Amino acid sequence: MITLNINGRDQQVDADPSTPILWALRDNLNMTGTKFGCGAALCGACTVHLNGEAIRSCITPISAAAGQKITTIEAMEADKVGKAVQDAWVKHDVPQCGYCQSGQVMSATALLRVNKAPSDADIDNAMSGNICRCGTYQRIRAAIKDAAKTIA
Repeated sequence: MITLNINGRDQQVDADPSTPILWALRDNLNMTGTKFGCGAALCGACTVHLNGEAIRSCITPISAAAGQKITTIEAMEADKVGKAVQDAWVKHDVPQCGYCQSGQVMSATALLRVNKAPSDADIDNAMSGNICRCGTYQRIRAAIKDAAKTIA
């Protein structure tokens, strides 16, 4: 058993220490908001926060997260910055298929926590590891700028 702090709550996970965080969340804890995309940390669909930093949960083993704080998309509505991002996502009608959006929101939230007024280049750099097959990148950028104004 490995104890993981997920969204402020300690959770016991009965899994091999090399199990990726993604599968512990989805298979062991039935938290399906974090998505599987590529399994190689290339698409960003599996993005969660580890101690506030955006990471790819598909390649990060649970052993690396023991004793640290994992935050998932399920906690974003209760987070001031995360809520601002989610509200901006709705306002700008960002999602099409929606599959990548939890990872997009997690990366955008991590960006806005460290940079309250990101430039286009800052946004592009922070979001470059998140792929949207529907191509909503312009709406994502607009939503991030709008969320930045809300939390300023």
